[in-house]
Amino acid sequence: MIRERAYPVEPWHVRETRLDFDILAQSESVFALANGHVGFRGNLDEGEPHGLPGTYLNSFYELRPLPYAEAGYGFPESGQTLVNVTNGKPIRLLIDDEPFDVRYGDLLSHERVLDLRAGLLDRRLEWRSPAGRTARVRSTRLVSFTQRAVAAICFEVEAVDEPLRIIVQSELVANEELPAQSKDPRVAAVLETPLQAEERLVQPDGGLLIHRTKASGLRMAAAMGHEIDGPGEVSVSTEGFDDWVRTTVSCLLEPGQRLRMVKLLTYGWSSQRSLPALRDQVGAALAGARISGWEGLCAEQRKYLDDFWGHSDVRVDGDPEIQQAVRFGLFHVLQAGARAEQRPIAAKGLTGPGYDGHAFWDTEMFVLPVLTYTQPGAVASVLRWRHSTLDQARERARMLGLNGAAFPWRTIRGQECSAYWPAGTAAFHVAADIADAVRRYVHATGDVEFEREIGLELLVETARLWRSLGHHDRHGRFHIDGVTGPDEYTAVVDDNIYTNLMAQRNLLTAADCALRYADRAWVLGVDDEETAAWRDAALSMHVPYDDELGVHPQSAGFTRHQEWDFAGTPQDHYPLLLHYPYFDLYRKQVVKQADLALAMHWRGDAFTEEEKARNFAYYERRTVRDSSLSACTQSVIAAETGHLELAHDYMGEAALMDLHDINRNTRDGIHVAALAGAWLALVAGFGGMRDHGGELTFAPRLPQRINRLEFAMMWRGLRLRVAVQHDEVTYSLRDVDPNATVDLTHHSEPITVAADKPVTRAIPPAGPVGPPPQQPTGRSPVRRSARTD
Repeated sequence: MIRERAYPVEPWHVRETRLDFDILAQSESVFALANGHVGFRGNLDEGEPHGLPGTYLNSFYELRPLPYAEAGYGFPESGQTLVNVTNGKPIRLLIDDEPFDVRYGDLLSHERVLDLRAGLLDRRLEWRSPAGRTARVRSTRLVSFTQRAVAAICFEVEAVDEPLRIIVQSELVANEELPAQSKDPRVAAVLETPLQAEERLVQPDGGLLIHRTKASGLRMAAAMGHEIDGPGEVSVSTEGFDDWVRTTVSCLLEPGQRLRMVKLLTYGWSSQRSLPALRDQVGAALAGARISGWEGLCAEQRKYLDDFWGHSDVRVDGDPEIQQAVRFGLFHVLQAGARAEQRPIAAKGLTGPGYDGHAFWDTEMFVLPVLTYTQPGAVASVLRWRHSTLDQARERARMLGLNGAAFPWRTIRGQECSAYWPAGTAAFHVAADIADAVRRYVHATGDVEFEREIGLELLVETARLWRSLGHHDRHGRFHIDGVTGPDEYTAVVDDNIYTNLMAQRNLLTAADCALRYADRAWVLGVDDEETAAWRDAALSMHVPYDDELGVHPQSAGFTRHQEWDFAGTPQDHYPLLLHYPYFDLYRKQVVKQADLALAMHWRGDAFTEEEKARNFAYYERRTVRDSSLSACTQSVIAAETGHLELAHDYMGEAALMDLHDINRNTRDGIHVAALAGAWLALVAGFGGMRDHGGELTFAPRLPQRINRLEFAMMWRGLRLRVAVQHDEVTYSLRDVDPNATVDLTHHSEPITVAADKPVTRAIPPAGPVGPPPQQPTGRSPVRRSARTD
């Protein structure tokens, strides 16, 4: 487990000041580089030691059977597992025939720095071999945001105090041996030699490997080339076999002299293109990278990130640890989706194999809300991927006896990959989550072309699902029964409030959109009778309420279930799913992750302020946060209900999920949704930002330790900046047409912000707030400041 502050607190860097073998796998996730197409875990250049090797291509997977003790109708027959593809990171160094290995000799110094503004991972070290020869090594690595297929490494070796004979071996390696994984269902399956060799190409300064998966039939290519600069005579040669190509560089260095090698790497894959076409694709990408060169690639990377941070940065004054963490989180969210380009954003991004590389509903409800206001093009791309899987979703719905589209709970290419049927079959809320992402993106960008060509069909097919899945009772109320909501400890229930309220908005949004694009809706078979049925179902949607307790049960009957014995639960028995049968979890009042609180965030327009306060207090005592998705939502609702210090505590847990390895599984990849949740906790929590009905509203308030919060976001092509202090807030527009304006609401007051006229408003005093709600025994978040609420 990464100890607190394993990395010094800095505003724009994550720095490792010494090599700690105990947290090597976790650091490999933290220092991973990606662009949404290709991802490199932060493995050491020399390849060993490692925690978990990993190089990934978005959606490049192998099929594997899903075993069942007993067969059942509608169970998925096979799963998809992200493949560890050809590794281009290895650069092995030999000094006078002794291999550089940090486990031998003396590692005199070692530092790695992830630069969040430059988009580079820099490593510097000094090593003395067992024979007493000393060398300095610097390695700088990037995965390009501007050239999607390209990664590069600049590797330098310097002789320190005596002449050295240097040999550098740079490799492409396929079918690496992977360490055995645990039986934890959150961990990926390990596939042995998933790649079959199809072609290799060897050139003097590099080479190429092409492989194909055995079952899924996907083809990938990886190529490398080198630019070498060294004193005197430098020898370069390359050799290759089916699963590896190696370029060897050798020279003599006098003290103070350096050998510099720039390694250019390109990756591509396809399920359809021919071998020659894929070979030419990576070859062309390599030629493009050569034109830019190392300095050009670095300059392009910095320019890209300067633009991103210019409209996305969050500044936190008073909690420097959170300042570092929220930027780290935004950087990883960007890496997960920037160049995904009609492919999914997985739960781990491209930083590790956790969850087999699958995408879940948290993409739409945690990651895409952040990208909607910071990198909206990436949102359109992910939703186009969802649209491309509609045929599979329609087929799944038909198999389940339903209309419309039943999107998978977890997947890579659109097929359901979960053998856990209470979620894989019953977690229908993913349909409404996708619809809400469409609604939010269109409202935030005004992209009516996308709404017409892509969004409408997604809205229509998800609305059809809800109308066929639900039913009216004899009193005219519409129910959705037998579903699993966000809380996986309460499965296959009736009238889950989150599901019902999100489905309600899905139905109304679809009806409104069909009316706006009547001609396109007609092509999709939508008529007035169908939209009327959607509206009727939405307006009669049943929302359970417990009159005796004065709270909403998160699903029908939840509040009458037996209480869980939290006081008698050992702390080492969390997460509960690994220590107790699901049967016991399902029938008790214990919540894995915020469920009703999530409904109060995204459908806050359906609750009164008093209901939110009572609900929050009730569910706090029953929520154990066995999911990394929970803390950020609890932070948002804690802030809204006036518990600002508790909100700060929860926000810290979300932001530090990976830097502190809070859930003890960062080794398998970072938690993209939790890191996105840190932004939500700050912007939606302390900034009070909501977008109900497509209107942008703010109700900011800060906890005592944070003196100032400033964030930037995109709204309909404009760069809006919000600067919050304890007593006032300023709204302004930056870098826009001088005639531009934006309408928004500040604590229920409508205001208009013009490009040249920032608006400052006082923050009204908060109303009375009761005592902070209590958490289950031993499950309170770590405090970030003394509480006064």
